[in-house]
Amino acid sequence: MKKIFFIATFIFSFSFIFPILSFAQSNDNHTAIEEAEGRVLFEKLQSKELICKNLSDENFESLGEYFMGNVAKEQHETMNNMMIQMMGEQSEEQMHIAMGKRMSDCEPDTPMPQNMMSIIMGNWSNPSMLKLFRNPFSMINLGFTPFTWFGFIFMILFWVLIIAGIVALIKWLTDQSKIENKKEKSATDILKIRYAKGEIDKKEFKEKSQEIKNL
Repeated sequence: MKKIFFIATFIFSFSFIFPILSFAQSNDNHTAIEEAEGRVLFEKLQSKELICKNLSDENFESLGEYFMGNVAKEQHETMNNMMIQMMGEQSEEQMHIAMGKRMSDCEPDTPMPQNMMSIIMGNWSNPSMLKLFRNPFSMINLGFTPFTWFGFIFMILFWVLIIAGIVALIKWLTDQSKIENKKEKSATDILKIRYAKGEIDKKEFKEKSQEIKNL
């Protein structure tokens, strides 16, 4: 339950800080590579090939990338870029480390990085954010024109999507313990595992990833 609360709080808070921002995604496959490495580490933890005390912060960061990737899917890299823009690269790494420690059950009581909480509270103290929270309609000049009604509908849909996303996230975390060991792997998952195990090099990983995207 603590793990569910941690990730749900993180995603929910992030939705307030970055409600409609978007960032260009890079094409270096760095996030996909870390997800693949994290997946292998988690499988080794599950099979007892690795134990928590032997993991480094770098290992936990990869685990955090893996867990976040399972939730964010295609938007994972975009969310990483948003965190870097707001918090800095070092803080983004600390967030993934904390997530890796919690979600792997190695250190389930690991708190969110302090600067992340400061950023969240700082945004809530922003006059514009407070105004929006107290009166959501203050950002829309309500009237009877098609544009303002479109904005009103868009706002409702936006919050519905946020709530639905949190519900889906909690459901995924709850179902994780029930996933079968022989779960069918997608082409991308298999490719990530092959790279993490050293069966293919970085260049071949990038080429094959691009081929899969173009299918």
